[in-house]
Parts: sequence; C-alpha cells; structure tokens
Amino acid sequence: MISAVTSAIADVLFRLVYLKLAALAYIIQALQGARLKVTGLENMPRHGGAVLACNHIGYMDPMYLALVPLMVRRRMRYLGKKELWEHSVTRFLATASRGIPVDRSAGTSAYEAAVKALCEGDFVGIFPEATISRSFELKEFKSGAARMAIEAGVPVVPVVLWGTQRIATKGHPFRILGWNRQIQAHVGEPIEPGMPPQELLDRLHREMEVLLRAAQDAYGAHPKGQPWVPARLGGAAPTLIEANAMDARDHEWARRTGPEPA
Repeated sequence: MISAVTSAIADVLFRLVYLKLAALAYIIQALQGARLKVTGLENMPRHGGAVLACNHIGYMDPMYLALVPLMVRRRMRYLGKKELWEHSVTRFLATASRGIPVDRSAGTSAYEAAVKALCEGDFVGIFPEATISRSFELKEFKSGAARMAIEAGVPVVPVVLWGTQRIATKGHPFRILGWNRQIQAHVGEPIEPGMPPQELLDRLHREMEVLLRAAQDAYGAHPKGQPWVPARLGGAAPTLIEANAMDARDHEWARRTGPEPA
C-alpha cells in the first residue's frame, strides 16, 4: 500500500516537472526562432510503450525529439550517459525527466530499467548511433534499441531530425539563439518486434535512411561547401568514412587521457 502511494506521488511529481521542462523547451525553441515541422505524426503511438529511435546530428536533438511526442500528449524517457548525473544542472534535468543513466562499462542495469519502463507503457528515446554523426549520415547502429523492443514486446518508431546540426554540433561553433531556421522531424511507421534483433536493426536502419533522405528533400536548399551539409550533397562535412576515423581518434584520446574532446 505504501509503495503504491509513493509511486503515485512520484508519478504526479514527474508529470508536474515534465510540464515545466516542456515549457522551458518551447521557450528555448522560441528564442532560437526554430520552426519545427513534423511529418508522419500519425505514426506516433497514442498508447503503450515504444522505443523512439532517432538519428543523432547535434546537441539539441534530445530536446527536439522530445517535442514530437508532446504533440500527441505523450512523454518520453531517455537513456543518457552517466556523466549527465555528475553535474548539478544536467543532473536535475536528467533526474526530473526520469532519465535512465548508462554506464558504458556496465550497461546491464540501464538496459533492464529501459525494458521495465517500456513494459509500463513509457516511451524510451534512444540514439542507436550512440554518438553524434559528424558526417550527418547514419552511422552503424548499436543493438540496444532492437533488443529492448523485442524483450518488452513493443514497437520501434523510427524518427529522423534534420536541421539541428546547424544550431549546435560536435566540432562546430554553436548558434544557440537567434538562429531562425526550420527543423524537419519525420516519423516513420512503427516496426513491430516479431523478428530477430539483427533483422529488426537492419530494417530500422533502412527505414531511417529513407526518412533521412525525405527530411533533407523537404528541408530545401543545401548550399554547396557549407559545413552543415553532408558531403553526399556537396557540403563540407566529412564523409562517413572520414567521420568514423575522427571518432576512432577521439576514442583513443579518451582512453589515454580521459573524456573525449568536444
């Protein structure tokens, strides 16, 4: 009885704090002048748990991804690096939004917590590339999104963002305020988990690739030589192979000296 009351109180507090965080996100969006255009919102489940798998091209991706399910009055929880819990501001945001800390050296507890959240009917947001793609193309996916969806018996909803890399991304100056550009969010049809993990992961990657091309087409002009434009479209961003090599150097740096450079 006591645990049920405690759980109910915690849920009410979560709802209240989440509303405040949502209001803050809308204020930040207004200050940035960002116009979020969502395509495929009808594909967002109205009930039950789901894994929301999104590409990762910039530091603002978590906020803009979270704004999409809010349009159908759904909240979302995130898997996040445990380092977010080591600093006061990010610790508050991560805790208040019921984030799930991930220790990359021991990820079992985070995985189990995510599966539990999915079984309880929550959305869990995940970036299957695990890190920002410097090329702005889809990197290889980690298997977590597929495995947790299968274990929880919930669908995976592919989501693609485009434009957030122009606000703040790895290796480029930030333009947090007064940005005044559009952001595309494309939501694909839910993928049911009735297949082996690798097959589900491969299908997710293919469908997100299609969504990415569609989001880029809908975005408009991609001026040649611009650093936010993929090399495939004539931009100055590194190719996927070049970006993977840069990531490998960062990981080696982190192994030797500590956290990877920004």
